[in-house]
Formats: sequence, structure tokens, C-alpha cells
Amino acid sequence: MSIQGAFLPVAAYLVGSIPFGLVVGRLRGVDVRAHGSGNIGATNVARVVGKEWGLLTLVLDFLKGFLPTWLAWRLGGTHLVALTGGAAVLGHCFSIFLKFRGGKGVATAAGVFAAVSPAALGAALLVFGAGVGLTGFVSVGSLAAALTLPVALHLFHAQRPLLAMAWLLAGVIWWKHRANIGRLLRGQEKGWKKGESGLGRGERPGPR
Repeated sequence: MSIQGAFLPVAAYLVGSIPFGLVVGRLRGVDVRAHGSGNIGATNVARVVGKEWGLLTLVLDFLKGFLPTWLAWRLGGTHLVALTGGAAVLGHCFSIFLKFRGGKGVATAAGVFAAVSPAALGAALLVFGAGVGLTGFVSVGSLAAALTLPVALHLFHAQRPLLAMAWLLAGVIWWKHRANIGRLLRGQEKGWKKGESGLGRGERPGPR
């Protein structure tokens, strides 16, 4: 393996490990892990400190998947792309900076597949939007989109390393959503349409 082939996946994992949701929450004086679902992803950040901060987290998490994968496309073949993209998402989900805990990987995976196959990502986004729109649950849209990606890549005749990465990441995303799946089955999941906040009664975020 070349030097770049060894370096890029490691660098992607480290970049993916940066907990942007936690950083954004701290900028607002809130540890998002102590509120709402306790997740560091954009959905919980939006609930806890505001939609604009959730959007910022979404963009940053997307970019940490997109940029390393885009670079891998230009420096190597599909094996390097698969390793690099997979490492970025695994970094987000199992961050070295958070004792191998982390987010659920959806936004970072979207960044990866924006570089790998915009068409497959577009199909997944349509399914995501339909899932959220019909049910009111971001988790339902995320789970459906995660399964759509490898299926779409197969239909678009993607190479085997990319298909393997897509199925692996779909499995990781479903595993990271296991608590959400349990709440959905019990009818206890928080619905985005209801505008439920992750902060306790009377709590307000503020600058520190």
C-alpha cells in the first residue's frame, strides 16, 4: 500500500472523530450530551440550542465525510475511496476524542456518498424526506435512507468495494439507532413535527 493509501483512511478517521455537535453546543454554553437524546448529531443540536446551530453542525459533519472521500477519488481507486469514506463515518460514530463514542453517522455518510455517487445520495435524500414527512420522525427517515444507499449503488452498478462500504455503513447506522428503534416500537420516539425540545423546563442556552 502506498503512503497516501495508508495515510488517507487514518486522516479521515481523525477528521471524522471531531465532535462538531459537541463543539457547537459548547459555543452556546450547553453540553448537548446532557440534553434531549444525548446525541452529538445535528438533530439533537437543533432541538437543544436552535435550528441554525443544528444546520451548522449538519454542514460540518457533512464536510468531514465529503472532503476526505473527494480527495481519495483524486488520489486513488475505489478501494482507497471505500476505506477513506468508511473511516470518516466510523470516526464520527466511534470518536477517539470521545472514548470511542459518537454520533449516528447520517450526515457524515451523506458527505461520503456525495463524493462517491451523487445520484445514489439523491435517491436516499428523497427516501429520507418521505420518511420524515410521512411519520414526523427523523430517525425513520435516517434508517430508510441508510438502506436506500447500498440498494441505489447496486442499481447504478457501483464497484464492489463501494457496495461493501455502503452495506457496512448502513449496518453501523442502524446499530447506532438501536435506541431510536426501541423508542419507535414503544411509541416513545420524539417527533420532529411536534417541535419537542431536548432542554428541560425553564432551561435556556446561553453564551459562556
